[in-house]
Amino acid sequence: MKPGFEFCPDCGAPITHETPAGDDRARDVCSRDGKIFYHNPLAVVGTVAEWEGRILMCRRAIEPRRYFWTLPAGFLELGETAADGAIRETREEACAEVDIGPLFSLINVTHIGQIHMFYRATLRGGHHAPGPESTETVLMDEADIPWTELAFPTVYLTLERYFADRRSGRFTLHDEDLARGEWRRMGLREKPTLPA
Repeated sequence: MKPGFEFCPDCGAPITHETPAGDDRARDVCSRDGKIFYHNPLAVVGTVAEWEGRILMCRRAIEPRRYFWTLPAGFLELGETAADGAIRETREEACAEVDIGPLFSLINVTHIGQIHMFYRATLRGGHHAPGPESTETVLMDEADIPWTELAFPTVYLTLERYFADRRSGRFTLHDEDLARGEWRRMGLREKPTLPA
């Protein structure tokens, strides 16, 4: 990944990109005072929320991938656990309350500096509605999943593994790495079918 700063966020001095003594990779370093800035992966958390055999899906109202379908998910905030973040994101994107289950998938997306984590969950009462970041929410059977119109490869992989595990009657944790360009193998469309 490319270093993150051109100028020091503290003092505005130019940033140099160098390997500090004792380190093993180039970092952003303030040219004025030598302060080192570390850039670490962002965590995305969400749920595979099930109700009576169907999965809660959201159609995105925002970029990136506006109008594509996704599981309710988003960036983890400071001060919350991964599970708490997944519950919050489900509430924000689908106005839904869930009983959180175990971690189901952990997908490393190193080429964009992210880790995506999805938890199994049960939708409380089957209630859901679009939040500010969704144009619609739907409970979908496996046969109804719009595979080519999924927003992200991590959602595709998670759903693919989820349905396979459900058919086998045994859920396991899936820890995987997502290769750059994997979305092409999955057949994900570049442009969505627009909602009516």
